[in-house]
Amino acid sequence: MIIGIAVALVVAGVAVAVALYVDNNRHGEARMIEKAHAAGFVEKQVDVGGAVVNYAEGPAGGPALLLIHGQSMQWEDYASVLPRLAERYHVYAVDCFGHGESTRDPSLYTCAAQGEALVSFADQVIDAPYEVSGLSSGGIIAAWVAANDAERVTSLVLEDPPFFHVTPEEMQREPGCFVWRDGFEITHGFLQQSEVDDLAVYYAQNSYLFAQFGGLQPRIAEWTAAERAANPNEHLVLSWVPHDWVRGMYYYDDFDPRFSEAFYQGTWLEDDAQEEMLAAVECPTIYLKAETRYGADGLLYAANSDEDALRVEELLADCETVRIESGHDIHYEHPDAFVDAVDRAQARAAGGGD
Repeated sequence: MIIGIAVALVVAGVAVAVALYVDNNRHGEARMIEKAHAAGFVEKQVDVGGAVVNYAEGPAGGPALLLIHGQSMQWEDYASVLPRLAERYHVYAVDCFGHGESTRDPSLYTCAAQGEALVSFADQVIDAPYEVSGLSSGGIIAAWVAANDAERVTSLVLEDPPFFHVTPEEMQREPGCFVWRDGFEITHGFLQQSEVDDLAVYYAQNSYLFAQFGGLQPRIAEWTAAERAANPNEHLVLSWVPHDWVRGMYYYDDFDPRFSEAFYQGTWLEDDAQEEMLAAVECPTIYLKAETRYGADGLLYAANSDEDALRVEELLADCETVRIESGHDIHYEHPDAFVDAVDRAQARAAGGGD
């Protein structure tokens, strides 16, 4: 009888663990977004030069802070840090063009066009000095904004931007890099075919990342296709796959892959713009650099290399670099470190130093 009770308890414990695992995969991200709304964030839209910029604004609780997400994400990607930031900043988190509810127009899919729109956004909506932070390609846009709105941008947080690994030539330079193989080649392939009409399904079928999981890739592709067929108007979640593995596809339903095509074709940023942009940034900058790793095949598993990071540091006039053991989306994986970086940048701008 004792053995039977023990077995029943083990079975019950396993059932609870499985239920929690599935529940977190399916609802964890949505719960974070709900907490952001509960903290006072309201989604709004504004016309900027004939284009719509969708954004979420938090309560007016301190200095202005502009957040610019990374590629294929949207403002909700910051949900993990928005409630804490709202305690001491007046936060504006935008959807970049081609993402979320902002305008979809390939003519706007350049760093300069997005940067100009956000400077105008700051003029129309923020109307005050502000700190700016951006993740990945959003970090490059943030640097553009800081360089071109120097009178109002007080400080800058660069969250693992791919400086000097952003043009096709840079990304294909030996040994190659993950984002070209797992991102831009796949979205380009998707746009060149007509058999599969859902980017998430096409990505799951062709992903370099999922191919590293051996025989699991076909199952992930099958589950993705089934989930998208059942919930075509919802963000992608998979019950049996860890959410962090597939989080990059979460917002694919609100993403225009032609934005990625601009990177594949090399039209998003001019070759010589990166050095000029960084050299023009005058405000205090915190540069968050995720760890640089290489795959077994030599592929760069990072936004940029250590050598690229040194160039960034040398070009910025006032730069503090924080190297962190993290994946690319640092504010999601290490929210404390990100919030601290925002605070440190603000303190440096106010003359508080370290």
